[in-house]
This record gives sequence, C-alpha cells and structure tokens, in this order.
Amino acid sequence: MAIVGAGLIGSSWAAFFLAHGFEVIATDPAPGAEEKLRAFVDRAWPALETLGISAGASRERLRFNADLAAAVQGADFIQENGPEVLAAKRALLQAITTAARPEAIIASSTSGFTMSALQEGCTHPERCVIGHPFNPPHLMPLVEVVGGKLTSAAVVDRALAFYTSLGKRAIRLNREVPGHVANRLQAALWREAVHLVAEGVASVADVDAAVTAGPGARWALMGPNLILHLGGGAGGIHHFMNHLSGPFTTWWKDLGNPELTPELRERLIAGVLEEANGRSIAELAAQRDAGLLAVLRCPQREA
Repeated sequence: MAIVGAGLIGSSWAAFFLAHGFEVIATDPAPGAEEKLRAFVDRAWPALETLGISAGASRERLRFNADLAAAVQGADFIQENGPEVLAAKRALLQAITTAARPEAIIASSTSGFTMSALQEGCTHPERCVIGHPFNPPHLMPLVEVVGGKLTSAAVVDRALAFYTSLGKRAIRLNREVPGHVANRLQAALWREAVHLVAEGVASVADVDAAVTAGPGARWALMGPNLILHLGGGAGGIHHFMNHLSGPFTTWWKDLGNPELTPELRERLIAGVLEEANGRSIAELAAQRDAGLLAVLRCPQREA
C-alpha cells in the first residue's frame, strides 16, 4: 500500500490502512513530512482502536521514502493525495503510472477534478480511478469511486470491492461530474447557508444550529430521500410526492445565489470565529472526531 502525499488527507488514509493491517509506505517531498505523518498516525490511533483494528495492525508497519518512484514501485494499491492543483496532480499521476507495477490500481483522492482531466499523459491511464474520501478518511466511511474516459471498467470494480472489503461505504458514480456527489450536496447546502446570512435571516451560528439540531442529526442515520419517505407518514414516499412535495419545489425557486463579496466573507469569518468561541482548530477537530465515533458506533446507523 502506497500513500503519495502525506498531508491531512494522506496521513489520515495512512492511519486507516495501517489499522487494517497493511504495510504502508508513504512519500511526500515537503520538509518534515515524515515527522508530521507519524505524529498524525499517533493521534489517530486511539480512535481507530475504539472502532476496532485488524489483527496484526501496527504503526510500526509504516515506512517513508521521499523518492516517489521507489515508494510506489512495489505497491498493489496507490492512494494519491497531492495538492488540489490540476497541473500538479497530472504530473503526479504521470510519475506514478510510469514507476508503478502494471497491475497496480492508482486512486486519486481529488475532491473536485474528474479523472478524465487528470489521466492525460499517463503511461497506463486505464488503471487510474477516483477514490475520493470524506474528511477525515480514517473515520468517515464514504468513498466516491468513478473512472475517467480511459479507465478500465474492471479497475473501477476492483477499487469498489477493495474499499468495501475494508468497511468503507463505497459508492459508484455512473458518470463523471466535477465535485462528485457529496461535495456537490455540501456546496448546495452551504450556498443557501451563505444566502441566509447575507440576507440577515439568521446568524452564522444559528444557521449551523439549524442543521446540527435539525436535519443534520437525521442525515447521520438516513439520507435525504429516505428521510422524506418517513416524512410522508404511513403513506411514505408516495404520500410525500403527492401531497407534500409542492412546497419544497416552490422553495427551490426562492433559493439564493449569493455573491461572496469581501464584505460577506468578513461577516462569515467573524460569525465562524464567534461560534468557535476561542476553541482552537485542534480542539474543534477533537470534538468533531469524538462525536463521529459516537455516531459511527450507533447500532441504528444505516450502513
């Protein structure tokens, strides 16, 4: 197992794969990358032990090699986590496909680019696939899988099977779309959240509370479509479609399309910092992860 790019996402993937008993070799040219990676794995390990690690799993199975070609040449599966810059990712994938063994799967964690845009110029583009996680990958189950125009259908199937075998909730995208599925849903919700703040409907903190104390709590258990099946009462989704969907569609027409002006940016920043109330990024991340562990261990949670 090789990890290319040991930043926030790459380090999280490394911790996840280690917890499943793999030998992991990571590579990253940034100064201090190995030390930061090992520190992240150490911080993540207690949470992974809480969720349950595989027999034989050990942080000692992590190796680091700053030389990309040497790091990937023996791996069966390579997870790329480079900067979200098109030219940089293309160059990385070209280098990886040149050095990797022919049967290795190369999965990109890109959050927005399509694989068709990334695999140009690759030696073996047919084995390149998107394997986009949700942050942090060592905890969040979701992985979005989709190939590019030159990706082999068998590689997509193999990637889906691999992630699923490790307990991930891997979903197949039937066609490429920028941002994939989850980030597009997130972007749509945030657009309306920004609009409500911009129009003075509610504060940043109250908009967030409307999500976490409202639909967000339900969405952790069931998605928006299945939740509306329950919203239809005994008649389920049929009743919802026939009698309740009308108001929803009228709200669609009134949803905002705000412009993120400098003034609005400052309002949002001020609102977020007020909501954080002095808590550091590390403290907020710890709070998030503790809550995620509780949700992930909930027996009623949909797989």
